[in-house]
Amino acid sequence: MNQPVTQRPKVPSLGRLGLVDDRASANLAQLGWNTEDRIELLWSLSRAPDADAALCAMVRLADALGDQWPELNAALTTDRGLRGRLFGVLGSSLALGDHVVAHPQAWHLLQGNVKLPSADELRSAFAECVAGPPTAAGSVVWRLRELYRNRLLVLAAMDLASVVENLPVLSFPSVGAHLADLADAALGAALTVAEAAVCGDDTPPRLAIIAMGKCGARELNYVSDVDVIFVAEPADQVSARIAGEVMRLASDAFFQVDAGLRPEGRHGELVRTLESHVAYYQQWAKTWEFQALLKARPAAGDAELGKQYIDALMPMVWNACEREDFVPEVQAMRRRVEQLVPADVRTRELKLGSGGLRDVEFAVQLLQLVHGRNDETLHVASTVDALAALGAGGYVGRDDTANLTASYEFLRLLEHRLQLQRLKRTHMLPAPDDDEAMRWLARAAHIRPDGSHDRLGVLREELKRHHLRVSRLHTKLFYQPLLESIAPEGLEFSQGMTPAAAERQLAALGYDAPRSALTHLSALINQSGRRGRVQSVLLPRLLDWLSDTPDPDGGLLAYRRLSEVMVSQRWYLSTLRDKPAVAKRLMHVLGTSAYVPELLMRAPEVVQNYSDGPGGPKLLDVDPEAVAGALVASAARQSDPVRAIAIARSLRRRELARIASADLLGMLDVTDVCAALTSVWVAVLQAALDAVIRANLPESGRAPAAIAVIGMGRLGGRELGYGSDADVLFVCEPATGVQDSDAVKWAITVAEQIRALLGTPSADPPLEVDANLRPEGRSGPLVRTLASYAAYYEQWAQPWEIQALLRADAVAGDSDLGQRFLHLVDKTRYPAGGVSPEAVLEIRRIKARVDSERLPRGADPKTHTKLGRGGLADIEWTVQLLQLRYASEVEALHNTSTLESLDAAAEAGLITGEDADLLREAWLTATRARNALVLVRGKPTDQLPGPGRLLNTVAVAAGWAKNGDGGEFLDNYLRVTRRAKAVVHKIFDE
Repeated sequence: MNQPVTQRPKVPSLGRLGLVDDRASANLAQLGWNTEDRIELLWSLSRAPDADAALCAMVRLADALGDQWPELNAALTTDRGLRGRLFGVLGSSLALGDHVVAHPQAWHLLQGNVKLPSADELRSAFAECVAGPPTAAGSVVWRLRELYRNRLLVLAAMDLASVVENLPVLSFPSVGAHLADLADAALGAALTVAEAAVCGDDTPPRLAIIAMGKCGARELNYVSDVDVIFVAEPADQVSARIAGEVMRLASDAFFQVDAGLRPEGRHGELVRTLESHVAYYQQWAKTWEFQALLKARPAAGDAELGKQYIDALMPMVWNACEREDFVPEVQAMRRRVEQLVPADVRTRELKLGSGGLRDVEFAVQLLQLVHGRNDETLHVASTVDALAALGAGGYVGRDDTANLTASYEFLRLLEHRLQLQRLKRTHMLPAPDDDEAMRWLARAAHIRPDGSHDRLGVLREELKRHHLRVSRLHTKLFYQPLLESIAPEGLEFSQGMTPAAAERQLAALGYDAPRSALTHLSALINQSGRRGRVQSVLLPRLLDWLSDTPDPDGGLLAYRRLSEVMVSQRWYLSTLRDKPAVAKRLMHVLGTSAYVPELLMRAPEVVQNYSDGPGGPKLLDVDPEAVAGALVASAARQSDPVRAIAIARSLRRRELARIASADLLGMLDVTDVCAALTSVWVAVLQAALDAVIRANLPESGRAPAAIAVIGMGRLGGRELGYGSDADVLFVCEPATGVQDSDAVKWAITVAEQIRALLGTPSADPPLEVDANLRPEGRSGPLVRTLASYAAYYEQWAQPWEIQALLRADAVAGDSDLGQRFLHLVDKTRYPAGGVSPEAVLEIRRIKARVDSERLPRGADPKTHTKLGRGGLADIEWTVQLLQLRYASEVEALHNTSTLESLDAAAEAGLITGEDADLLREAWLTATRARNALVLVRGKPTDQLPGPGRLLNTVAVAAGWAKNGDGGEFLDNYLRVTRRAKAVVHKIFDE
């Protein structure tokens, strides 16, 4: 007998390893890495942002180590952290690669359990480096430069290690703070050397170095000018020489030191006393200089003098907002910065371009200066901390805070990666057509491909999204005069703003059709009299809120249409003006849904319920059962069934608008939505049944039969969605003395009229009554007697019919008859001992046929919410199979609700709690997505769209996120349904 041959792992191809350099094969051979026992190491190398660069650097490092190379080679095999840190930094930074080659023993710094030193440890290390007797300046610079680069190497390696290996990720704030601590220690060492060089054995003057800008905020870049201000006592030639020597030495050893933010800028004295600083800021400083002081912090030198400087100047900073022309000066500063960026590279500029880092920093600093006088929680230096404080204080919305912070950190991450490559100060993205450079950046930033884009595509989409997000928020803060400039006489633009400029501004706010938006604005504001004046006051705020919705264009159009419908209702504009919560909620609904605006056009009074009452939102201050009772009672007052149905439709319309509005505003859970929608449907069925029976009573006034409506499917399970039909069975029982045939004939007439009246075309969402689940389907009689149902189910019930009965529940008509029908079918749907194995096989066969035949042509089975993988049908069929098999043993499974039956199955131990949780999450996720599709598109559909605005809008409607991240929503949907499908295979298919 032939023995199986154990296959040894093969060395991956160079292409799979990301190696395209012609020298790669020779380099691998030189290192001895082209053998099977180095495969794990090779895969680690392949994850480096630039595997070729990392491999070339390793060859150079091996040559530099000489006889000590085997030690590193062996360590790489066993130390995954070393691999991640070393390959990460060599594949990301050519400059740090050169440093490691020049100082080959530095690799030991990346070995083992590497931790970042504290600020005190850094200061001690740099102080020790310059301690001892005076030495040649060049020697000191050389030692300081090596120490500084070694510390950069460790930080960068830890920052990049997660790109290669699954190691902890350093947060952006921790990277910036450590770089600032490193700068503080370096400045302190430079000051020590400068004082020794200038003063010798004499006592040096008191000198404090105040860090400004990113260093002061402790959010420093890898490569950045370190902005400083010098304050000395006394401020004489000696202190000036010391300050100059600090700048020269630091620039030679570490980084450029820039003192341009000092009083009078580069033309002013390099060193001033504290008194001189105070006098300058009291009399001569501009607004931008106070803005710069927001980030001031003592970094090195005399700590007490540094503290005195901060204590003296900070009160002036927080009173700067009272200065004349405060906001215009800040805006003018921003415009000057924008003009410095050439138009041809503006889209590549991370810092100064539109939607770049400076936009975030300026916006945050302005809000700090405006509100910081009365709120000390805003007295923080870092942009991220300031954003958090602004959000906590209510000056920026929580979502805006989170979004702006995420965008800021994302752009700063890209900036860090670009600077690390050659340790050069840069904020410029690669050219748009330089795919290779952009792909390297994506890898260095640890950007992963998604289902529709590779790394490069994801990076470009992320850049576009973050730039747009920052630009939009910045526009809110700085360019609201665009909206305020619209006068009641028409669209007039003050301060030289042209219609073309207005269109650009609206486009930056997220409007895809800015010209149409201007047309709508003109129509709204050009209304005569009071309406136009109120609209001119409302629109700046409304457009601000609309810009936060996923479809501001659709929202503005819907607002215009609704305003035109409400032209005679004085309360409408007054409510929006006086109750901001109503206006904001209305804008969110209009900018998200096509379903609700159509309802509001015909039930505008629901807008009044958008306000808050004593017990919370008025949209929730409603008892669905009471509403259902009122609907039935109102319809009952009409003798004509057509008018009765019209009344029922009107009340249904109002209730649908209320439910959908509360749903979109995140006030209702998906199960509450389903229950409320079911309650409305049941009330309409009851009202229609009562009205038709009254219209068809014989002269005797006595109905020939009692009629009950049995809800099936989602109606019976009280799990209706916005696009659901009403699946029903009609059952009758002859009155005393009436023949069965006569009773059935009369009941069929009633049932047919109910279906016809409810199915009449209308501007409202349809009311389709579907009786196809009755015995014999479409071929069978529309109504049967109780005895006829009993005879049929006893002799002819098919497995699918038994399964359908699991969700049967009496919903309307004669309640006693309905309950007797349920007792009748209990022995069919809950058979003693469970259904037969043959029936189980038949149900599985039917489900397989449904999966293969019912899915619409062209539909994506992964994202079809009803029939797709892990969708509603999968979960419901799985739960129903459990009921069929075990309901005779577990009474709690006698339940028409999918979720309650799922809980009962888990409680009885039929499935694990973990499996039940996965199925429940998938059912809720698919139901929420399916409802959101109807809310967004205005019509029933089960297919989630692909990436784009529509998917983003669905994500918002589903309550995933206010910013409408459709990609995250879809990723979550696919993950949840994939896990659920695995459970379905395990339970349903066994």
